[in-house]
Amino acid sequence: MRVEFLGKDPESSDVNSPTLFATDRQDRTSYLVQGWRVTDAEALEGVGDIPAHETIVEIPVEIIDLAIRHRQEQEGRS
Repeated sequence: MRVEFLGKDPESSDVNSPTLFATDRQDRTSYLVQGWRVTDAEALEGVGDIPAHETIVEIPVEIIDLAIRHRQEQEGRS
């Protein structure tokens, strides 16, 4: 699976985070997200059980906006 860099949160003071990548999967549209690992106990309790092979990351809304713009661009090319 190849990935395409879509952008990084311009407001982030952390190096290289949060960041959004698009994949070239053929079976579904998917994105890879680099974000802040959630360690807040209250937040994790609210989420519920998380399988051992998964984690929860926090991303700002600007990263979601990048995904929406990318999806709209892809649909416009079809």
